[in-house]
Amino acid sequence: MNLLLETDRPKPGLRARKKAKTRSAIQESALRLFREKGYEATTVDEIAEAAEVSPSTFFRYFPTKEDVVMYDELDPVIFKAFAEQPAHLSTIAALRATMREVFERATPEEIAKQDERAALIFAVPEVRMRMLDELMSVMQTLAKVIASRMRRDADDFEVQALVGAVVGVGIAAWFNTSGTLASNYLQLMDRAFAQLEAGFPD
Repeated sequence: MNLLLETDRPKPGLRARKKAKTRSAIQESALRLFREKGYEATTVDEIAEAAEVSPSTFFRYFPTKEDVVMYDELDPVIFKAFAEQPAHLSTIAALRATMREVFERATPEEIAKQDERAALIFAVPEVRMRMLDELMSVMQTLAKVIASRMRRDADDFEVQALVGAVVGVGIAAWFNTSGTLASNYLQLMDRAFAQLEAGFPD
């Protein structure tokens, strides 16, 4: 458990902060253009121009246009919050606490961006296909953080099975709410986590 106060934790360096700012600016410009022109009609060159970067800079941050939608700036926040949950909590209880903590702190702008991304993922076939690749990457990262908490290897079957169950919870809540946080997405996810932690009835 990390006992450092928030003010004692090392802050990201200037370069890391600039990269995060650029990545966010590109995504925000892209989402705005998608709203105004539609996803298909918006080009990478137009996104780059709106974000005041070159097309080559765009591709350094996002390999494809689909990746602009898939990028979730809350992912590292969620993984960090999970790693800092109290050691006495079970893995599932720590995940439930993490989701509540992160999304209760999220700003209205962050929530709106999450919902806008979700709408595009459901509406655009190319982005839905890209989501499968992204899901694999998320599962690999999740396996590492869960394995660390369980003091196991990330490729242990028990860890992989738990990751699969956790991701299944997220997918079930996602499809029942179209992934929008403004709906009862988080409540459904917490309900499913509670069921997973308690065990399923016969």
